[in-house]
Amino acid sequence: MAKIYHDQDADMKYLEGKTIAVLGYGNQGRAQALTFRDSGVNVIVGLRPGGKSWKLAEQEGFTPMTVDEASKKGDIIHMLFPDLEQPTVYKQQIEPNLKEGKTLSCSHAYNIHFKQIIPPKNVDVVMVAPKSPGSRLREIYKEGFGVPSLIAVYQNVSGKAKETVLAMAKALGSTKAGVIETTFKEEAETDIIGEQIVLGGGSMELVKKGFEVLVEAGYQPELAYFEVANELKLMVDLMYEGGLTRMMKMISHTAQYGSLTVGPKVIDEHVKENMRKVVKFVQSGEFAKEWSGDPKKSMMKLNSLMQELEAHPIEKVGKVIRQMAGIEKGATGY
Repeated sequence: MAKIYHDQDADMKYLEGKTIAVLGYGNQGRAQALTFRDSGVNVIVGLRPGGKSWKLAEQEGFTPMTVDEASKKGDIIHMLFPDLEQPTVYKQQIEPNLKEGKTLSCSHAYNIHFKQIIPPKNVDVVMVAPKSPGSRLREIYKEGFGVPSLIAVYQNVSGKAKETVLAMAKALGSTKAGVIETTFKEEAETDIIGEQIVLGGGSMELVKKGFEVLVEAGYQPELAYFEVANELKLMVDLMYEGGLTRMMKMISHTAQYGSLTVGPKVIDEHVKENMRKVVKFVQSGEFAKEWSGDPKKSMMKLNSLMQELEAHPIEKVGKVIRQMAGIEKGATGY
């Protein structure tokens, strides 16, 4: 079973006299920087000069500086900018400033675990990963609670790396909810595998294939969208609130019976075997090699795939349905 830490297990004294340099001011960077500051931690923000994030950080009371400058001044260098950009920025602007006694930190272990970034041996390396979008982290923190987080220690040169990362988690409010100890390997691999087989890839392809099958069978696209996409949110909400059993108990007996008898025939052992192949694909480092080996080529492929997705019929039908329901603004009609 996982080891879980709470408020009494973390001490903010391990951040006293230290400066956290938050690099990046996107969804997580902004939320974490503001939350660290609200918890009394000394925070600086490192960004690319002149962008929207720079102006936003200024508006919210920070004095942003370049990544190079923030890395020089920070005792804890907390990388919260996109994975694909990290290796180059690290090599050029962060690594030269990693002196003994500093801590390199992140919220996703991808680049360090898959050796896209290789930290020097004389610094602590830790991870604190809130398990929510940044907006949710801020919302719950302002309510006086926190979202759960994962923590991990990759290098413990000082002998106090765990105490440091627990203090960071406490500053984010996460020890109020619970902080789970993991490893860089476990977080990086489960995060990517989960995204690919269920959260992003799996759920998206299930919805697309279900829509296509219903339309091919002669049913109206609008009804197909309602059945495979629109109502999926309702089911996931029930599962989120009370687990699989609650979700099943809240639907009709007909739906229960059909789900429990037919569902395993669709998502069967063959599908599970495909998932196992994804596990090996990620664990072997092949995915990281494909994604990070040539960032420019990867982004070109990603943009092309996104264009294909946007052109899928379910996106056209879905927009109309969402507008009808008041979920998405805009004039209804094709």
